[in-house]
Amino acid sequence: MPGEQSRLVYSTDGEHVVQAKSERPSKPAPARNARASGRPAPSVPDDGYVRIRREKSGRGGKTVTTITGVRAGERELDDLLKTLKQLCGAGGTREGATLEIQGDHRDRIHEKMVALGHRVKLAGG
Repeated sequence: MPGEQSRLVYSTDGEHVVQAKSERPSKPAPARNARASGRPAPSVPDDGYVRIRREKSGRGGKTVTTITGVRAGERELDDLLKTLKQLCGAGGTREGATLEIQGDHRDRIHEKMVALGHRVKLAGG
């Protein structure tokens, strides 16, 4: 081999070539974002109002109704989510304290939340 600095790239010898650990490329550290989509979590004012918002951004053009500001435990949020999904006939999920219902159902959800005794504001477009 010409020189001590060269390293074997390919060989037909049939011998297994193992790189030294120092020669292996290191993997970059994974990004540690708060949210996978990279957008910041919307700030929720703590004024006692439940906010119902229609969103499309970052969802591939799909419309989602988000409900924030509900003061309840995890079990109560899950029960409320189930009730709203059945009311709207749509799927949905819970991201922390934010409920997400697929589609634009702000009017139905507004009526139901008022009937449940919440103070509600329609936020956004």
